[in-house]
Amino acid sequence: MRKPRELSVRGRALSYLFLSFFSLFAIYPILRVIAISLRPGDRLLSKSLAFIPADATLNTYVKLFTQEPFLRWMANSLVVSLSVTLVGVGLAATAGYAFSRFKFRGRDSAMIGLITTQMFPVTMLLLPLFIMLIKLHLYDNYLGLIVAYSATALPFTTWQMKGYYDTIPFSLEEAASIDGSSPGRTFWQIVLPLASPALVITALFSFMTAWSEYLVAAVLIQNKNLFTLPLGLKTFQSNMEVAWGLYSAGAVIVSIPVVVLFLFLSRWLVSGLTLGSVKG
Repeated sequence: MRKPRELSVRGRALSYLFLSFFSLFAIYPILRVIAISLRPGDRLLSKSLAFIPADATLNTYVKLFTQEPFLRWMANSLVVSLSVTLVGVGLAATAGYAFSRFKFRGRDSAMIGLITTQMFPVTMLLLPLFIMLIKLHLYDNYLGLIVAYSATALPFTTWQMKGYYDTIPFSLEEAASIDGSSPGRTFWQIVLPLASPALVITALFSFMTAWSEYLVAAVLIQNKNLFTLPLGLKTFQSNMEVAWGLYSAGAVIVSIPVVVLFLFLSRWLVSGLTLGSVKG
């Protein structure tokens, strides 16, 4: 009969093998995109299986930053994404707290209405959103895009914040009130610091909602000077050909900020996702 330790070692080995296989499966497309961006010209296919081509060059990246308005696209995306992040965090933090701590008429209906909006694909919202922004004179400008993205991100982030607030004991706020702290001060100095993991999740989700979104931006933005990164990268594709080198190099650059954010915020992500989903 095999010892439990021997079984556990074999189980861990199989688990590592299984995870390694699927990690390589996920990383392989990324490596191929990097390889295409390093090839001279616009070669999509190659007979070589090397991830770094023998004739690798950075000319595509140089051209991307010098001959194309890539930096303007990146600046536009940063303005929109950071604005959506600030709006999303601010509204979700306050709305989630209201849903968690206060009982008011229509509370349950409002919560159900928020989560119901997540059931519909964004394509169903494009026409009413388009009409609404035109009537508000927000079409084809930053503000309209920020409003659209914020409205898309808020249902999930509000529920996420509400679920995390539910895990924070209300007795802490009662003790602060007894000590003479005002409700606003209690929320700002006690509740928000304790909810920092959920705030990180909210900020990351809001940023990603705006950073890599294409469909809504394609409908709401027509001015080329306001193009975000997804819209800009689409210009490398025409009816007859695709500038695969520039397209791949742009895709690599676009992914870097999100990867850096994930690495920087990783220690808050697990607790923010798990605790926020316990109650809701």
